[in-house]
Amino acid sequence: MKNLKILLIVFIVGMGLMSFNNISKEGRYFQKEKGLNLKGYEVGDEATDFKLKNVDGKMVSLSDFKSAKGFIVIFTCNHCPYAKKYEDRIIELDKKYKSLGYPVVAINPNDPNVQPEDGYQQMIERAKEKKFTFPYLVDEGQKIFPQYGATKTPHVFIIQKENEKNIVKYIGAIDNNYDNPNDVSEYYAQDALNALIKGEPIKTTKTVAIGCTVKVKK
Repeated sequence: MKNLKILLIVFIVGMGLMSFNNISKEGRYFQKEKGLNLKGYEVGDEATDFKLKNVDGKMVSLSDFKSAKGFIVIFTCNHCPYAKKYEDRIIELDKKYKSLGYPVVAINPNDPNVQPEDGYQQMIERAKEKKFTFPYLVDEGQKIFPQYGATKTPHVFIIQKENEKNIVKYIGAIDNNYDNPNDVSEYYAQDALNALIKGEPIKTTKTVAIGCTVKVKK
């Protein structure tokens, strides 16, 4: 009887381990398929190009900007209070630096099934309402944001063109005060861009992005 109990316990434990192993494999497979197992870029890495739909219906890639010296890639969205607080500052960044060779390219990484306010039609309406001066792209299938490693909205990746490659130069927040632009004391994105334009080293290459978490399809 004792031996039977031991065999039963071993059998149950074994089945549990097999089940856990299968679940783990399925989880890894799902993450791999969704691209969510990628750790994202570090400063100095080469950033991938992409081809995503803009709010005007056209497909946009970084390679479309032939005369650009680099890019201000910002993962942002409609609904997030932090993203809304930064919208005017993102517009100002584009107006100031686009003519200097660094246009803003905004990407909405959120799944609209999780957050309906971030649907494509809502993006069109928001871009029109705020008079966005830059492309506002939808990351359909959520393939791009994991490659970049974006975790928040907004999350900034400043890129420099070097030898036909897009090299990441800064990652993080736009500045150090999301709530009130008048109280900003550290202009991280602007300082990085100014350094690139002057050919100087960037003093702060990475900061913590403050915002809402990216809404991923469950």
